[in-house]
Amino acid sequence: MMTLSMAPTGRPLIIHKVIGKDELRTRLSNLGFVEGADCLVISERSGNLITTIKDTRIALDKTLGNRIIVEERQEERQ
Repeated sequence: MMTLSMAPTGRPLIIHKVIGKDELRTRLSNLGFVEGADCLVISERSGNLITTIKDTRIALDKTLGNRIIVEERQEERQ
């Protein structure tokens, strides 16, 4: 597991946990950053992120990205 700020670009991710005060967790939850949600880091510049979640692009600064714990999605093999 890693923070969203450390996640590689272009790889599918699953949100594992959002940490922080209630206000921050509520704000991120309203944007779609909830446990179990799929997301993707499109680009990163100076720690700031462009992500997609629920078919929406969202820009986050590094401090918010450090509050979102993710893991790489393992593709199911058939």
